[in-house]
Amino acid sequence: MTWQTCAAFWYRERPSIVEPFLRLISAMATQVYAVDRPELPPLAMSDRFRHEITYFMSLPDEPGVPKLPPGEYWVTTARTRELLDDGIFTLVSPLDSAHPAEIELSEEQETWLEWMSANGVQHIRLV
Repeated sequence: MTWQTCAAFWYRERPSIVEPFLRLISAMATQVYAVDRPELPPLAMSDRFRHEITYFMSLPDEPGVPKLPPGEYWVTTARTRELLDDGIFTLVSPLDSAHPAEIELSEEQETWLEWMSANGVQHIRLV
């Protein structure tokens, strides 16, 4: 049973118990803002995404990547498309750099990448 199924059950049975918890979860969500498309509403992501963005972001010394303030990230359109097409990203362990791991995209990561691609977003801010 997933936590969503469990929450749905308790919400039907005891909404007064679940509502404060749901407010807490929504308050803790990370918001992804499209800096280069300010008219777009932010995309809600789990707080875990604050760490995961480092797997996807372009490095500051790559050609065409501007200098960004803390909390802002650049993901090239080509990188976004590559990640979506492959469905995986590569993770290199500092303990074993000779054997990088291929990690399958989560549904949440895929949803974020689709949002980036569909809206032509490259520059984001996490709040």
